[in-house]
Amino acid sequence: MRIWSVHPEYLDTKGIVALWRETLLAKHVLEGKTKGYRNHPQLTRFKNHSNPTSAINFYLSTVYNEALKRGYQFDRNKIEWNFIETQMPVNSGQMKYERFHLLEKLKIRDIKKYNELILVEKFQPNPVFYVIEGEIENWEITEKK
Repeated sequence: MRIWSVHPEYLDTKGIVALWRETLLAKHVLEGKTKGYRNHPQLTRFKNHSNPTSAINFYLSTVYNEALKRGYQFDRNKIEWNFIETQMPVNSGQMKYERFHLLEKLKIRDIKKYNELILVEKFQPNPVFYVIEGEIENWEITEKK
């Protein structure tokens, strides 16, 4: 499961479809509707938020709107649209790590998207996040840890 901090506009088709599916799973976990993935590290920041379900629905709305821009048919009924637009911090080191991680994936599966993004030095976050100075997040699983 990967719930990207970067805005979904940077994801290729395969990436945004996976993000939609995985974030819907995360939503079910936060709502207590599934027993699997309850302790997945990617959920930590949502669990620590004062209103986790509102935060995840806001996050999903951005993914949905990006998919809509691309002409994809995601089911808008999967989102509870009465969410409160809220924000959570994400470390600048996490954003840099995700940029690198995504570019490595794109180099293999979508060279056109890779070439489009390689010149973008700084990726913007999903609007549910605001960037603060800091290292890679503690919950991130990296090969260095």
